[in-house]
Amino acid sequence: MMLKVAIAGRPNVGKSTLFNRLSGKRLALVDDRPGVTRDRREGEARLGDLRFTIIDTAGLDEAGDETLAGRMHRQSLAAIDEADVILFVIDARTGITPADRHFAGEIRKTSKPVILLANKAEGGAGAGGVYDAWSLGLGDPVAISAAHGEGLDGLYEALRDHHDSKAQSEGEPETDITGKADFDDEDDDPSRPLRLAVIGQPNAGKSTLVNALIGSERLLTGPEAGITR
Repeated sequence: MMLKVAIAGRPNVGKSTLFNRLSGKRLALVDDRPGVTRDRREGEARLGDLRFTIIDTAGLDEAGDETLAGRMHRQSLAAIDEADVILFVIDARTGITPADRHFAGEIRKTSKPVILLANKAEGGAGAGGVYDAWSLGLGDPVAISAAHGEGLDGLYEALRDHHDSKAQSEGEPETDITGKADFDDEDDDPSRPLRLAVIGQPNAGKSTLVNALIGSERLLTGPEAGITR
């Protein structure tokens, strides 16, 4: 089983952009508006010779349990719970916010390995935010730009030990040294699982059906129309 890595952080810090960058596909919606991502989304990721499962999450947000934002928050916590490593993302240009501090504290309580990413630091932007990130108590911040692909070598170095430890514990090769794997070839693999699309008008129960089929509360459900994006 591959290493599972969850991307977490408050809304609009660039989590979905990072997910798309690492998965090599535009699987997650990206928009300047906060709250675009609502469900957990998984994909296979590659970073150099590291292969792992990446999980995109909704932005961490304090809200009532039964509100839409509250249900999104529970989905994010579920992803964090099942992950081996957490990538906690902040916006280096905005700097550290009270929400960053609050959720960093929540992440520390999980006792899981955390890699702190100071995103939107392209061209040296956000240097002050990168420096301030030390105060979160999550270790050395790695300055990256998910949009421009900068700083991923630092993420590679931070993630490699966790990747190799997982591989050793399961008796698998530590790295794929051949470099021959290509995610773009997956569609031509006759052994890959069948892909199904569930379509219908809003609020017809599509997400409830998907959850029943996979045996997990992976997609948000509720009385509101248009929850799934």
